[in-house]
Amino acid sequence: MKIAIVGAGIVGVTTAYELAADGHEVTVFERRGTAAEETSFANAGLVAPGYVTPWAAPGMPRKVLGHLMSRHAPVKLGSGLGASELAWMWRWWRACKLETYLANRARMQRLAFYSRQRLHQVTADLKLEYDRSDGYMVLLRSEKDRELTRPGLQVLRDAGVKFREIGPDEARKVEPALNPDTDFAGAIHLPDDEVGNCRQFALLLKDEARRLGAVFEFNTNVARVSADPKPTLTVAGEAAPRTFDAVVMCAGLASAALLRPLGLKLPLVAVHGYSVSAHIREPLNAPRSAVMDERYKVAISRLGLRVRIAGSAEVGGSPTAMRAASLQTLYKVLHDWFPGAAQLSAGVQEWKGARPMMPDGPPLIGPSGLPGIWLNLGHGSSGWALACGSARALGDLMAQRAPEVDLEGLGIERLRR
Repeated sequence: MKIAIVGAGIVGVTTAYELAADGHEVTVFERRGTAAEETSFANAGLVAPGYVTPWAAPGMPRKVLGHLMSRHAPVKLGSGLGASELAWMWRWWRACKLETYLANRARMQRLAFYSRQRLHQVTADLKLEYDRSDGYMVLLRSEKDRELTRPGLQVLRDAGVKFREIGPDEARKVEPALNPDTDFAGAIHLPDDEVGNCRQFALLLKDEARRLGAVFEFNTNVARVSADPKPTLTVAGEAAPRTFDAVVMCAGLASAALLRPLGLKLPLVAVHGYSVSAHIREPLNAPRSAVMDERYKVAISRLGLRVRIAGSAEVGGSPTAMRAASLQTLYKVLHDWFPGAAQLSAGVQEWKGARPMMPDGPPLIGPSGLPGIWLNLGHGSSGWALACGSARALGDLMAQRAPEVDLEGLGIERLRR
């Protein structure tokens, strides 16, 4: 088939690779100058399937309200929330019911475990080398933090995830550079999880997709998509639309805007995240892999010769204006755990990215209900953890093959219930 893909983030690139590997004629349209320039640019890099879970969970509305006045709150509401954000928050609140949460968590984790398997397979087959390391540790500052993790530990057990509850002394053996002056109650160590540079992987896989014949058109804005009688795509500045056998929407909020005139209204909003990346000052003072501060929901990851601190979830607000308090939280958590790790006097990259998220958590994968239009979007903060599995599953659906992973509840029909 002749297939267009809109968006070249990690989801668009993995989709392009899988479809090109299946023998399709693939063209990718991306408004930026290269791949992975937006949501996929500077995320935490965690691939921890057991921790992939919906943000819509029982008790979350109360937690969000409780955080509003906190200086270092992990969740914030941006100023000037619009009608779309308020409608999204209403749907999110409704999805926080226990039954809904359990179903969506199972859907996301099924896909996450499959996606990690596919990530490993693609990496081995193509001999890709990117900044990655094994192991992930959740740091618990207090006994209260430990108690709050108990329900999550049962989830890990149910999913068969390998983990250990350890004390501070053993945690320091896993990560010897942990600040000796920071007291904490213990940690949860997940040796089979990992951290990797999402953008670096995307750029490498883009080259592999090109080798298979995929074409990437960068600095190209898609102005309009049509589905009648065949899928067409109009590029800004071009008079005539281009016709395809199928169009796959992987551009998050931009895809939602393109689909709205066709009568398909997707409840996507941007949940912004922040990160700070800096060169490692002294390797012995840097993390070996990745840790998560459970209280502040901030991850500290080692990506080759750099350390990245990532966190915050901000609904609404400006997509470009940096909230100083969110950045200060990242620096605080870095100083608490690895005060000598990063060179902060020069070459520091501060980033804010929009993570297109569905109110109930899982992404949308499969046919849109419009002729020839397919969806692979709405992965939120879990795009890197879900991308490889989502792309392979979509490729199987488009080839009319049964996917290797159960996609129940991940299609457009979920929105009609």
